[in-house]
Amino acid sequence: MKNLWSDTDAQAAVDAWGPNADLAETVYATRLLGGDKALVLHGGGNTSVKTEMTDLFGQTEDVLCVKGSGRNMADMTPDGMTALKLAPVQRLADFDELDDATLVSAQTAAKLDAAAPSPSVEMLLHAFLPAKFICHTHANAVLALTNQSNWESSCREAFGDAVATIPYAMSGFAVAKAAKAAIAKEGQAEALLILRHGLFTFGDTAKQAYERMIAFVSMAEAAITRAGPKAFEPAALPGGIAPVADIAPILRGATAVPVNPEDRIYKPFILDFRTSDAIRAYVDGKDVSRYGTAGPGTPDFVIRTKPKALVVPAPEAGKLDAFKEGVAAAVEAYARDYEAYFERNNQRVGGNRIALDPMPRVVLVPGLGLFGLGRTKAEAAIAADLAEADVEIVSNAEALGTFESASEHDLFDIEYWALEQAKLAADSEKPLARHIAVVTGGASGIGLATAAMFKAYGCEVAVLDLSEEAAQEAATGFGGIGIGCDVTDADAVKAAVDQVSETFGGVDFLVSNAGAAWQGRIGEVDESVLRKSFELNFWGHQYMSAACVGVMTAQGIGGCLLYNTSKQALNPGKNFGPYGLPKAAALFLMKQYALDHGRDGIRANAVNADRIRSGLLTDDMIASRSQARGVTEKDYLSGNLLGLEVTADDVAKAFVDLALSRRTSAATLTVDGGNIEASLR
Repeated sequence: MKNLWSDTDAQAAVDAWGPNADLAETVYATRLLGGDKALVLHGGGNTSVKTEMTDLFGQTEDVLCVKGSGRNMADMTPDGMTALKLAPVQRLADFDELDDATLVSAQTAAKLDAAAPSPSVEMLLHAFLPAKFICHTHANAVLALTNQSNWESSCREAFGDAVATIPYAMSGFAVAKAAKAAIAKEGQAEALLILRHGLFTFGDTAKQAYERMIAFVSMAEAAITRAGPKAFEPAALPGGIAPVADIAPILRGATAVPVNPEDRIYKPFILDFRTSDAIRAYVDGKDVSRYGTAGPGTPDFVIRTKPKALVVPAPEAGKLDAFKEGVAAAVEAYARDYEAYFERNNQRVGGNRIALDPMPRVVLVPGLGLFGLGRTKAEAAIAADLAEADVEIVSNAEALGTFESASEHDLFDIEYWALEQAKLAADSEKPLARHIAVVTGGASGIGLATAAMFKAYGCEVAVLDLSEEAAQEAATGFGGIGIGCDVTDADAVKAAVDQVSETFGGVDFLVSNAGAAWQGRIGEVDESVLRKSFELNFWGHQYMSAACVGVMTAQGIGGCLLYNTSKQALNPGKNFGPYGLPKAAALFLMKQYALDHGRDGIRANAVNADRIRSGLLTDDMIASRSQARGVTEKDYLSGNLLGLEVTADDVAKAFVDLALSRRTSAATLTVDGGNIEASLR
């Protein structure tokens, strides 16, 4: 492992983050450690320094500055480190027992700044150990040495006598007391190893603590190199493997948490797919059901990954029905096992825990790779990152011996520990959280407003537009993905929808909005214009609908098709037939999908909008239509019963309302400020 410390950069950190040089150098070391995924991931690991600071009254205090709970080391800043008065925190070591409530009360009282983040759950260990500077990581290489039955010989061979070792114990008071006793006994130890958890290194300077971490992890890496790579015996796989785009929706539907299946109400997950040579060797192994479900590399992962992964059958190309059946059976067995695990351990701890959902957060797919699952794309990516770390840890541990995770009791105690669960406590989920929306013509106007509003309501969103650059620029503005797609090309549509499934796991909502307005007097307008308009304003809707319905039926948890049909579908305008005729056909396309796919839980609805400033209704178009009607542009735009101009956001809100209306299908919602001629009757 490369030593990245730079005295020049460390001094720059002091210059930028002073005046406390101790704290600034600790933050610099923290960022170096956090930048290496082989050391820490997603809020894991921590650092500390014992130094002096002044309180509100200007009095100098001895303090412990320790990483705030859940803060990422890679982008740490001084305000992410919590300063606690050292003496009262260290006095907690005098207790024989200390419950969580008392600990939280004590650390709150000890904060130098009440607004500082809660300190790391390992704050007591940092406080009880005498070292001035302490670095802690969950290095993959170190975990590979400690997660097996012969850990004593492996660690002794790798580290010699410079490292004190204690058994695994949950972060908190008990492990801090054990660490204090071990260091007192060892005397000159440069580091502390907690089995199946990680390594703490000490120093008189931040540089020394950091460089010792790099040195000891390098020793662990050298031990793994000496053992040689693990060659998993491959399993027999089908000759052809189905693609990710076909597999992801099946997995997503099977793992959706049933809230009220009779009403087709589920809480699905967003998926994040990973594959590589190392992952393939792992998931394709003959014994993957043993080592792949043995547990996480460290119990800290369990709140993101569950106690074990789900292994599903290899997906043979052309036999998706058989794969779907195999996945359903595997998920059902997984859920039963999880519920039994919860009942066993809940009774052990007094029966006062509330069960989490029983669905996996990591799925291993032989022949393909692995999926991380989460409520959001970000959560799914975290689960996938930790799963990739487990692949490395387990593979290296198997090269050294046989991988062994922490005990079931230890995993449960972390998964259901209030202080760890607090890391995941989020605001109540938004109305469309866990769902995926595809918006065509999404780079501007109504499409962009709709895409942004679906995102604001909690959806993961894919913006499709003829211009890939415009789609990506639009999506970047609100945190979606942008895909270039000509919706009049069936192959391009399939490729785009496949990309959405590969990225997020499936599709729940289609907002089929792409369109363009051609004008001309019917009977005289060139046939090519009419055909061109039908290609976009009818066939574009049909291609998108068919592709998305295929994904929705694979998921088996319903969905919703939403169409921008325009008032032209009901109230044709003069010399506007080339636009209005395919829009009328699109309105009946919506009704046909509602009729034919209602049994699949797929709803279909339309928004009948009119006179919305957009890429379709341009300034030139507004001038032309105003002239055709013999009114001013202002009167044209507000020429409705309310006398108000209707905006793209008004239309976007209508699409969201229809998405939320679980018992509404085959409906057309008019958004035009009131136009009797275009109203349904």
